[in-house]
Amino acid sequence: MAIPMRLLGRRQRGERFLQRQFGGHGGGFLHRFRLRFSSQRLFRTIIISLVFIAVVPPIFFHFRLRNFHQMQQRKCGWLNDPPLVCAHGGDSTKAFPNTMAAYRIALGSHVDCIEIDVSRSSDGVLFALHDRDLQRISGNSTSKVGHLSMKEIKELGSAHQSVEKFHDERIPTIEDALTLISSSVRQVVIDVKVGPPLYEKGLAKDILSVVERTKCSNCLVWAKSDSLARDVIKLSPHTMVGYIVMKDPSTGARTKLLRMKSAGVVGVYHPLVDEKLVKILHGRNKEVYAWTVDDVDSMQKMLFERVDAVVTSNPTLLQRLMQDTRTQCLEEGFTMSQ
Repeated sequence: MAIPMRLLGRRQRGERFLQRQFGGHGGGFLHRFRLRFSSQRLFRTIIISLVFIAVVPPIFFHFRLRNFHQMQQRKCGWLNDPPLVCAHGGDSTKAFPNTMAAYRIALGSHVDCIEIDVSRSSDGVLFALHDRDLQRISGNSTSKVGHLSMKEIKELGSAHQSVEKFHDERIPTIEDALTLISSSVRQVVIDVKVGPPLYEKGLAKDILSVVERTKCSNCLVWAKSDSLARDVIKLSPHTMVGYIVMKDPSTGARTKLLRMKSAGVVGVYHPLVDEKLVKILHGRNKEVYAWTVDDVDSMQKMLFERVDAVVTSNPTLLQRLMQDTRTQCLEEGFTMSQ
């Protein structure tokens, strides 16, 4: 590349100046100057490289290790306070839900908790029964527990049992169910269904009467009806009560998160559960029960979000997932808190 004349002239004048000052040794001086300058640059480059090697890798590995610990804590942190495994209607994968057989199978797998669906017959008897279960038994998609008497429900149950593989798939009353399970689990969730024609009239009193007779001190009562939950609180302040957070059927919006100060548990429709929701409810001293969680991905997410209980129709699947995750976490070096 051609050097501009003005720059070439400056260079020549500089060389002549050095030659006048240092005689014939000006060229040697320039050579030594250039070597010295190159050495300084090389020295600086080496120093910078050494500083980079000394500082950057430790920082990189520090953040990588911190990220690993954060991921491990999210994956394994629940081990220090495992959620309750709560069988929805007993083990509904191996027997018809809300039957004595389903409850016994769940008890046999050592679940922590069983949820019972409770509906009231037209003559006031409380059955462990959901309208959808009655509809499956009767073959009538419009059947409602509240429109049938105790006798009619028992007759349907007997006919259903005769074609099932278990001999105890009869429809139990809530008293039968509580007598069987309450002393064998840490928690019983009574999910009260409010339906026609009696709706909430005297329902809270009826529920509490059975809870008292069966001495179910570990019973939790919740319902989608806030007024029913408030009636229970009013009649029996010492009874554990919860309310439900779900998607509003008419709008699709989430129902209000913080509603009843006296309720100690919030049953949350599991797709709505996230870190923020759990943090808010725990901050108000409310436990989070996620329902109804039946697939592995959703179960894993509930463990990650550190809910207090997972309500599932397949408790065996949840137990197996928890055990597999526990084994993996311990093999990866996760340390349990003392």
